[in-house]
Amino acid sequence: MFTAAILVPSPPLLVPELTGAAATETAPLRDAVQTAAKALSALATEWVAVGAAPAAVDVRPDAQGTYRGYGVDVRVTLRPGPAADPDPDLPLAALTAGWIRGTCAPDAVVDARILPADLSPEQCAEYGAELRRLLDRDPEPRGLVIVADGANTLTAKAPGAFDPRAEGVQAGIDAALDTGDRDALLALEPTVCDSLGIGGRVPWQVLAGVFDAPPASCRTLYSAAPYGVGYHVGEWRP
Repeated sequence: MFTAAILVPSPPLLVPELTGAAATETAPLRDAVQTAAKALSALATEWVAVGAAPAAVDVRPDAQGTYRGYGVDVRVTLRPGPAADPDPDLPLAALTAGWIRGTCAPDAVVDARILPADLSPEQCAEYGAELRRLLDRDPEPRGLVIVADGANTLTAKAPGAFDPRAEGVQAGIDAALDTGDRDALLALEPTVCDSLGIGGRVPWQVLAGVFDAPPASCRTLYSAAPYGVGYHVGEWRP
């Protein structure tokens, strides 16, 4: 049974060991993610995490990863159990879900779904509808973790440099996530999102497909653009 979805971003700066002196600066984002994850863990310990990458990745149920490629060998797992040799190529969205699980809900089990970033809105909606059927297939409570980043072109120092269109598009995304506006998310245009460095289009459109009606409640815990990238932390409940 589907219980709730939480929305989190994927930046490695979530991990204190990777941020050094900036750990205090990034604390509000980290605290919001932990609040959302702990709320989800109180409802369900079986999680499906949805992210995107340039190509689809089949993540094994027992996959383990490391942030070594981002500077520090912080290891994560997707389920309880002893650590083994990590996969250095585990996608960032799966790493993020594993870090959240280990930090906030060590008893949780994560099924990580990494989808290709070029899925059409229609394909995303169809995938979301099928995922909802999976989540509802029996009475066991299940949660959804949407791992998605906004525009990376919001300031001159942003990773994608500055694009004057980004602020308006990001504001529309923020409003849709704040209010549970499924139609606005499904209307996001892939080419525009790609040009603005909006990596979260596919997971957000899958989220819109999971909800066959507007959410009964939405809660935003964080919405800001540190370092010129749009990050949103929130919760949708059916």
